[in-house]
Amino acid sequence: MNDLLDLPLHNPKPRSTGLTHVLDRGLSVADVDSLAEVAGDHVDIVKLGWGTALVSGNLEHKIARYQSHGIPVVLGGTLTELAIYQDRLDALLQWTSRLGLEHVEMSDGTINLAHDEKLALIERLSRDFIVLSEVGSKDDTKIMAPYRWVELMQAELEAGAWKVIAEARESGTSGIYRHDGEVRMGLIDEIIHAVDPDRILFEAPRKDQQVWFIRRLGTNVNLGNLAPDQALSLETMRLGLRSDTALGGVGSGIQEERVPGE
Repeated sequence: MNDLLDLPLHNPKPRSTGLTHVLDRGLSVADVDSLAEVAGDHVDIVKLGWGTALVSGNLEHKIARYQSHGIPVVLGGTLTELAIYQDRLDALLQWTSRLGLEHVEMSDGTINLAHDEKLALIERLSRDFIVLSEVGSKDDTKIMAPYRWVELMQAELEAGAWKVIAEARESGTSGIYRHDGEVRMGLIDEIIHAVDPDRILFEAPRKDQQVWFIRRLGTNVNLGNLAPDQALSLETMRLGLRSDTALGGVGSGIQEERVPGE
């Protein structure tokens, strides 16, 4: 029934834009099968949040099940940071390879890491893995100037990152958002003026944030840190099958449209 209505085109899988990145906080293998059954065509990558991979009782079975459904998995960036801090990065990368994972997240929100060192690590990791590097602070009291966001993103992409992740935490209350979850619109405008938005994965765990980005950047915006039960809902918003994005230029990226209450 996909030809029943005239809908915007969401790039088909495997895709490099229009990514839907889901946060797995501890799903069971049965949950993975349920997610794949309902929304597998709409999920592009799953992150095993934080350090859950080290304490999950079903890790290898779960990864295998994601892979059987054609959904790549990446470990949380916190693990990478802790491995760097404890001088265990080589061991982590060897384990990542043994698990059959092709992606690595490189962040610096937990440890103090000089940016030159982060860039060197991105360059190194990108030789063997697909790197997602995260920019922005998890601390909602730390406000970084827009020009600095641009500088960091550009440098990390040049170092070899596949995508840069615009930080928001799982709560959507820091980084590219204000403490109440409102999008820092001026910041986003300055970032996308200088950095190709197709190279950015915008963390958007809340529905109003997802709607804002679809209205601003169109159907094929990259959105991340979604709860698993949001994947199908997000797809309906991408395609204008929900009132929030149904009329008024979904996919056109017209800037005038705003989420009510902004």
